Amino acid sequence: MTISLIFFASPDIALPSFEKLINSPDFEVKALVTQPPKPAKRGKKIQDSNVKKLAMSHGIDVLEPARIAKEPDMIEKLKSYNVDFFVTFAFGQILSAEVLAIPKFQTINLHASLLPKYRGANPICAALLSGDLVTGITTMVTVLELDAGDICLTEEISGVDKMDFPLLSREIAEKSPDLIMKTLHGLYNGSLKPLPQNADEATFTCKLKKEDKELDFKNPVKALHNKVRALCEINTCHFLYNSKIIKVLKTDFCENSDFGVCKNFKPGEVISVEKQGITVKCGDNAILIKTVKPEGKPEMPAYAWSLGSKIKSGDVLGC
Repeated sequence: MTISLIFFASPDIALPSFEKLINSPDFEVKALVTQPPKPAKRGKKIQDSNVKKLAMSHGIDVLEPARIAKEPDMIEKLKSYNVDFFVTFAFGQILSAEVLAIPKFQTINLHASLLPKYRGANPICAALLSGDLVTGITTMVTVLELDAGDICLTEEISGVDKMDFPLLSREIAEKSPDLIMKTLHGLYNGSLKPLPQNADEATFTCKLKKEDKELDFKNPVKALHNKVRALCEINTCHFLYNSKIIKVLKTDFCENSDFGVCKNFKPGEVISVEKQGITVKCGDNAILIKTVKPEGKPEMPAYAWSLGSKIKSGDVLGC
């Protein structure tokens, strides 16, 4: 028998899962619920998300509630589809008890961490900021408490310390479809029994503040490198130089043995400028800045920026 569902998603990370569910003969996707379109950065034109475009290309109904829990007509519309499951993946809105009660079975959420670790928004950033070696994905039964529902299935992702936000996001996007499908099959045929989370082990993500995006070179090298890895695609890290914002997209860190000369420099001072990048003194060592995006200019190698800005050893980056 075909399993019917409504898919709730907004960003591209959900695309592979949505596409696989659409193309599988085991599932019938009756509708997509997604965030209303927002103006694009350039030109401020309204642009449809890629998940919406995919739904429309397959003739799937698209619903775009501004706040689903406060829209009675939208709730009645969802009830009319009479589906087995709701599946949410980075949807971006909190669902009310009335909405969660609509599907015949449950509302299943895919969360981009190994719950109960990193409950809340943007767990991908949280894992990278913490310098975790391993993270993963979890399917869970959605309840009213934030990311606290029973766990269905999990899958680990290792080597996270070698990844940045785009790469880890791709890993999660690629591994999610099979986990979602296994979860739905198991719940539908009764072979999968969700297990409660250990609330005592729960950790929560923190909302980033404006000052969190600034690179303070007084901090240790690994903390700076992790921040760049975590924020290189969203809320990009930056420092100031000649009153201009210089976004930092890629860095590497150096072991103590490589830079004994560090002690002769203060945090923020440029140690050297070479083709591989700009080496800057930080709190405990030195960080290699490899790729930047200067204010009003495109992304470029840090070395190319240094040539145009005439950066040399002894110059100070930052406030």
